[in-house]
Amino acid sequence: MEKTLFALSLGFGGVILATQAAEAAQCASRAQIIARLATGHDETRQGAGLTTGTDGRAQLVEVFASEAGSWTITVNLPDGLTCLVAAGQSWDAIADAPKLGDEPA
Repeated sequence: MEKTLFALSLGFGGVILATQAAEAAQCASRAQIIARLATGHDETRQGAGLTTGTDGRAQLVEVFASEAGSWTITVNLPDGLTCLVAAGQSWDAIADAPKLGDEPA
């Protein structure tokens, strides 16, 4: 249960950060960002979700991670830019995480 709450808190933190991405993040085309993450860090997409920006428009939040443990959160803005929101080390994929709607054991 603690792992699930931790994972959810990270997810909510990412959504909060994503809404502020345009103000403080490094942005480029999605193709450029994905290429940089793949070649520079061996990161691949691990998950994605939708959020709403401060302007009310939908944004796509994505998490990229590598087997070595590096990770990056990006947000794709309606104008076509992809922005780096957060990055770090020690990524741990949770294989036993419940799916949305599942009841805790």
